[in-house]
Amino acid sequence: MSDSPHLDSHHRATCEKIFRHPTSHNIQWHDVTSLLESLGECRETKHGSLECKIGEELHVFPGPLHRELNDQHVGDMRKLLKSVGITADTLGSH
Repeated sequence: MSDSPHLDSHHRATCEKIFRHPTSHNIQWHDVTSLLESLGECRETKHGSLECKIGEELHVFPGPLHRELNDQHVGDMRKLLKSVGITADTLGSH
């Protein structure tokens, strides 16, 4: 996808935290879940993971899904966002 999806200001702020260097350590899971739900369909599994279907891709984020993202989760989120056309550059162009 060459154009990034439309994001409201709250979701844009979450994306900006995800792309921030050095890595931000105050990204809340509930903010990420809201962002992902705006991009596709998400559900929490009985094992505490988050499954998100965005387009034709299924992304699974292992739990626990509370409080803040760890460094691995942030890296995984950066990859996912890039795969749907959201990058630090596209965020800066709005």
